[in-house]
Amino acid sequence: MKRRFLIFMLIFLVLIIGVVTYAKIISTDNKSDNGKISVAEVTHSAFYAPLYVALENGYFEDEGIEIDLVLTPGADKVSAAVLSNDVQIGFAGAESAIYVYTGGENDYLQLFSGLTKRDGQFILAREEDKNFTLEDLKGKEILVGRKGGMPALNFLNALKKAGLDEKDININYSVDFAALGGTFIGNVGDYVNLFEPTATALENEGAGYIVASIGELSGEMPYTAFYARKSYINENQEVIKGFTKAIKRGIDFTLQSDAKTIANVILPQFPSLSLNDLEKIVDNYKQADSWLQTPYISEEYLENLEDIMIDNDLLTSYVPYKDLVNNFYNE
Repeated sequence: MKRRFLIFMLIFLVLIIGVVTYAKIISTDNKSDNGKISVAEVTHSAFYAPLYVALENGYFEDEGIEIDLVLTPGADKVSAAVLSNDVQIGFAGAESAIYVYTGGENDYLQLFSGLTKRDGQFILAREEDKNFTLEDLKGKEILVGRKGGMPALNFLNALKKAGLDEKDININYSVDFAALGGTFIGNVGDYVNLFEPTATALENEGAGYIVASIGELSGEMPYTAFYARKSYINENQEVIKGFTKAIKRGIDFTLQSDAKTIANVILPQFPSLSLNDLEKIVDNYKQADSWLQTPYISEEYLENLEDIMIDNDLLTSYVPYKDLVNNFYNE
């Protein structure tokens, strides 16, 4: 009898251990599946250094989140990827979320975390010019990219803030964004607007010289932000909170560290760049005060962006701030 009892207890314990072990495996698998997030990024640039700091320093992992970063050129393509559920989160210009909202989408996109607070372009001249002002563009040709695109719109906004009439400048909208650097090297235009790393590449070749930051001239706004479908945010609030917390830590590290330290951290994200070039690029963006202090997107910043869109007939009225923005970081 005693022997049977011992055998029964042994079998019972084996079963319990098996059930507990299985439960842990299932729990771990579910956590891994639930914690994996696909993020569509509009471009891969050191302009977004805080995001890559968060990735390389393991801040997302600390929140139980695994990031699958998907390069998706074009803000319209990023928003389309989120709307089609190909990815959960989009990272692009905030204007793409505005367009979706005004288009009447019921399950529209909400901005939940900001990153950059101004345009990331630089004006390059053919000669080095330490005393450059926008007045120097009068009567000159400048390559600015696609008409109606946010880079071009921010350039026009910079002219407006400087009291300049765009009619006094030969603004060339005919060159695609990706071809701007090559076209300028081919001796087209007196000036060109470029993002990094192309701007530094031209400087290294002696083909152009950075003379001004368009972001500094145009002003502050939620230039690049993270967004998701309203329903996804409502159903995954803990994930969004963790994601935003990781971004905040990335921003803090970037603001508190020098360019060399940042470049060393994010270098694995840019295998084609040398450490020296990446350090220079990061420093250019630090000098331009490119990043938000926190992920919080203020109503004032959103209206600054909408003012540019309204001025250029891309928006007829302001979008309700409380609809479009769902801040998961509170100042």
